[in-house]
Amino acid sequence: MKIPQLNKKPEKKTCHNVEWEDNYSWIHQDNILEVLKDSKKLNPDVRKYLEEENRYTEFHLSDTKDTQKHLFNEIKGRIKLDDESLPFKDINYEYWNKTTTKGNYSIKLRKKIGTNKVEEIWNGDEEKAKLNVKYFGLGDLEVSYNDKYLGYSLDTKGSEYFTIYIRDINNKKLVTEKIEETSGGITFSLDDQYIFYSKLDKNHRPRKIYRHKLGTNPKTDRLIYEEKSEAFTVGIGLSSDEKYFFINTSDHNTSEQYYFDVNEKEPKPKLIKKRKKGILYSINSWNGYFYNHTNENAEDFKIDICDDLSNQNWKTYIPAKDEVLIGGLTFLKNWILRGEFSNALGKIFVKNIITNVEEEIKFTDEKVIDPGISLKQRDRNTDHIHLNYSSPKTQTRVYLYNLKTKEKKLVKEQEIPSGHNPENYIVERLECPSHDGRLVPITITRHKNTKLDGNANLLLYGYGSYGNSIGTSFSSTKLSLINRDIIWVTAHIRGGMERGMKWWKEGKLLNKKNTFEDYISVAKYLIEKKYTSNKKIIGMGGSAGGLLMGVVVNQAPELFLGMIMAVPFVDSLTTNLDHSLPLTVGEFDEFGNAKDKKEHFDYIYSYAPYNNIKKMDYPHILITTSLSDNRVLFDEPTKFTAKLREYKTDNNLLLLKTEMDAGHGGKSGRDGAIEEVALDYSFALKISKKI
Repeated sequence: MKIPQLNKKPEKKTCHNVEWEDNYSWIHQDNILEVLKDSKKLNPDVRKYLEEENRYTEFHLSDTKDTQKHLFNEIKGRIKLDDESLPFKDINYEYWNKTTTKGNYSIKLRKKIGTNKVEEIWNGDEEKAKLNVKYFGLGDLEVSYNDKYLGYSLDTKGSEYFTIYIRDINNKKLVTEKIEETSGGITFSLDDQYIFYSKLDKNHRPRKIYRHKLGTNPKTDRLIYEEKSEAFTVGIGLSSDEKYFFINTSDHNTSEQYYFDVNEKEPKPKLIKKRKKGILYSINSWNGYFYNHTNENAEDFKIDICDDLSNQNWKTYIPAKDEVLIGGLTFLKNWILRGEFSNALGKIFVKNIITNVEEEIKFTDEKVIDPGISLKQRDRNTDHIHLNYSSPKTQTRVYLYNLKTKEKKLVKEQEIPSGHNPENYIVERLECPSHDGRLVPITITRHKNTKLDGNANLLLYGYGSYGNSIGTSFSSTKLSLINRDIIWVTAHIRGGMERGMKWWKEGKLLNKKNTFEDYISVAKYLIEKKYTSNKKIIGMGGSAGGLLMGVVVNQAPELFLGMIMAVPFVDSLTTNLDHSLPLTVGEFDEFGNAKDKKEHFDYIYSYAPYNNIKKMDYPHILITTSLSDNRVLFDEPTKFTAKLREYKTDNNLLLLKTEMDAGHGGKSGRDGAIEEVALDYSFALKISKKI
């Protein structure tokens, strides 16, 4: 089949006295955010090219159709389709969710306490059918405090412009006009007369908090907070003791918080602590005290406490620990729970408020786990919580845990209908020295029958940005590769916070290249230790993880058999220079400001994947993107693919698949998500010659 060719329209670009040529920048439309909301506004020549690439991808993966179908059924067969969550006990009702065998979206149910009558208050599949849309994204789903109203927000394009609806649960009629172009979050006032929400500006940034009175025209909604900085975005939430609303405004690196009493008739948010560059803080209130989770004078966070926000006298409650992330607090009447995270592993601690004794909750002998807690009821006068954990080989288990007696009872276990035996798998935690001697944690999951003689294929997953740590939870989908002798490895590289804030700082701004060097070091280490060999590794990453893949494939293509790049941030210099795009300004402290700082420009230019494509052999590459993605615009992977076709000197596969009705997270719905995984995995199996 003829290889698609994107027309060249050379454009000379200059910045800081550096000049370069971009043959494909013409595909970026000035009204790009309008295109995300309405794909009919897409340049016809660009649409034609994307459709040609889709046909080309379909042609070259046509021999995997049966495999894709088999993988789809296999992955779906590991999901208990007809399932229900554990109920959450509110004041008057118990609420829970369920999924069905035929449905793609969840159903929300409730039952009045003391009765057996179950009421369905939300059915995602029915709501999608009413709207007759291809994409159906649910942003928020909230019940008012009097249990009378249901608030929900929908994105029907994938562009993350959410419309808020509030309806009466009994008659399902809207009680107020819909509110458009919001960030999706819904916060009810405790008297159920109002909702609070954030509005998106022309650059798709939530920088204003409004209060809407139910039953009125949204044009009359009252602005209660406006963020002046282009880099900061806002949100609003309720304190644990339900006495205050807190408005949070932040970029990735700095935060500021305001509060007002839940009973204020005309809210006037008051500043808690003035923002300081590099300082993150988050206040909560409980039982007459305010708790501050902050990194001020505590790189990896601490908890401070005081009893008065108008006359603040903060004292240390939970001290900082080096390279151990101190998490936030969960409150019960007699207990305070918190998490810690170090070396890419989590722990849970509980403090008895009466005795002031704190201890770690230990509940399994497995070493590499992903633990968590959740409240089972709104009334916090209880000694019981839901404690859960999973590991790379063990499905999620939820226990009813008695904090006083330390007794635990298994109340729910993730069911794998097609069967799963954790004993068939081996999980290892290793450390690999990077280029500068820093030890990078690695989580390895393999089938016990896979031989470690260098002949196995290996999928190496990485992300490494925004301080996002990659966990070690169970994923039944990965078994489709692991069961076929493909070892799954997660590289906990710098840019995340697996080893505290230092780990993040050492992988951003002018240290960003450590992220890429860590990943390459892990790949070489795995080859050296005979887990795999040269050209048997498949790299995988999405979004900022796609940036990682793009840099690495330019820098060390000889290590890899293939790359799977989802919504990849590969034209990072162009995006960083455009301050009108939704995320750019808010990410100056993550990637830098190339437009205003020459040092940042030179650094980003030196690694940006699109700008560093070379005339050389590349491995097999599958790139997926979505037309309505406002986080990583579709033109980034499109330009990257077009230039790569021009430069690469090999005959390996280069495939671009664009979802024409989806956003950053891909297709909506359960089946849509499984289809995308099946496509990725079939590509991995094809190039590994396992089909």
